[in-house]
This record gives sequence, structure tokens and C-alpha cells, in this order.
Amino acid sequence: MGKVIAIANQKGGVGKTTTAINLAASLAANDLKILLVDMDPQGNCTTGVGIAKVPGMKTIYDALLGDSQMEHLIVSTEFDGLQMVPADKNLVAANLEMVELERREYRLREALEPIRSQFHYILIDCPPALDLLTVNSMVAADSVLVPIQCEFFALEGISQLLDTVERLKNSLQPNLKLEGVLLTMFDDRTNLARQVAGDLKEFFADEVFETVIPRSIRLAEAPSFGKPILSYDLRSKGAESYIKLAKEIVENEQRNGSAA
Repeated sequence: MGKVIAIANQKGGVGKTTTAINLAASLAANDLKILLVDMDPQGNCTTGVGIAKVPGMKTIYDALLGDSQMEHLIVSTEFDGLQMVPADKNLVAANLEMVELERREYRLREALEPIRSQFHYILIDCPPALDLLTVNSMVAADSVLVPIQCEFFALEGISQLLDTVERLKNSLQPNLKLEGVLLTMFDDRTNLARQVAGDLKEFFADEVFETVIPRSIRLAEAPSFGKPILSYDLRSKGAESYIKLAKEIVENEQRNGSAA
């Protein structure tokens, strides 16, 4: 059974989509079968792996509304081992249309269930909002990975996200865990970044990943070419960091699995 990780933070511009794309590719580079699910109506994850949004294409919207089975929405990327369920702007309507549906919070979970065993990991790129799309993503997930930008207001809003995770554990998804907090856009040349990183590690303690994602022009450029950083510039610090993050996640799971 594949592990499902939702990548979430209601604050925009913290590196959610960058992390979803590059963590997915880095896990796939370890000969693992990976599915990336785009739950953001902006569809940046979709174009970031080189999938063109064309009129009439089937997307995650069709699975959430029950019009298509998930297996019919999966498309292959140019990166070996990495497949994708795309999204486009139509997904905005799903927030409204799902409100009237039965088991509205479980739509994604139930759509993924038949295909979970086909993948080692399923990564969900959540929208920058605590809406029904994000709730669906978290209810479908085993764990939540929270990217946080190393900036002055880093902790602002995180308590709201963690409250949402706790409420979902108490109501809709009792097994939901925090996969970890990922420090992104880190610039070790500035005192502020080092101070914020220290504050975050003090606040979250062992829940912070050892791997830190640096601020990187190459990471920022890669999506415009429709490529993960591993395809765009394998020797970059960004690629090195996401490879380390993938290794850390796999090792944590093995460690926790053997401890269970």
C-alpha cells in the first residue's frame, strides 16, 4: 500500500509546489513508483513537470466529482517512475460543487483507494488555502509535510494549519501524522535566515527535517522548462537538497516501520 503525503501550507510562496515536484522526482530516482496529484487550481505542479493543459483534458476535477476513475486520469511524465494526475482552473469549481455531495471530505481518499497499491508514494500538492480541496487532501493522506520559508513571518498561520490537522485527526482521519516541517528558501549568508531557522527548530523540535532547501535560482528556473531540478541541473545545490530529503523520508519510514 502506497504512502500518501499531503504537502500543505495555506500561505502561498513557501515552496509547496517546488517541493512536490522535486521530492517526487527524487523519490522516483530511487527506483520507486511515484504518483504526483495536483490539487491546486493554479495547476503549477502540472506544468512544472512538462504537462500541457489543453482544453477538454481530464483532470483531478473529474475524479472528485465522480465523472472519471483515477486510473484513467494518470499521465506519464518524462521523468522515469514519476506519473501525474493533472489539474487546471476548473478545479476552482470543485470547492463549490462538492459541498452538496455525500462524504464530501472523502472524495479524494475514495478515488485514490483503488490505485494506492500501484505506487510506493503518492504526493499531493495542496492549494494555498484551508478549503475543501486541502481538507480532501489531508483526509486522503497518511501524513502532512509542511514547507516553511525562512523569513520573518514564517510561523504566522502555521498554528492554524496545525489546528486543522488536529481537528481532522479528531474527526475525519484519526491516523493523520505530521511527516515533518521543511525549511525552504534558506540563505545561510543572512543572520535573519539563520535566526528564523533556529526559532523554527526550537518551536518544532524533532519534527523539523535535517535537510534544508536553499534559496536557488536554478530551482526557480526549472518549472518554466517543465522539468524537475534533477533533470534541469543535477549538480545544483537544489537537486542535492531534494535528493537528501527523499533519502531522509525513506529512512524515517523504514525506521518507524521497524519500530512499530
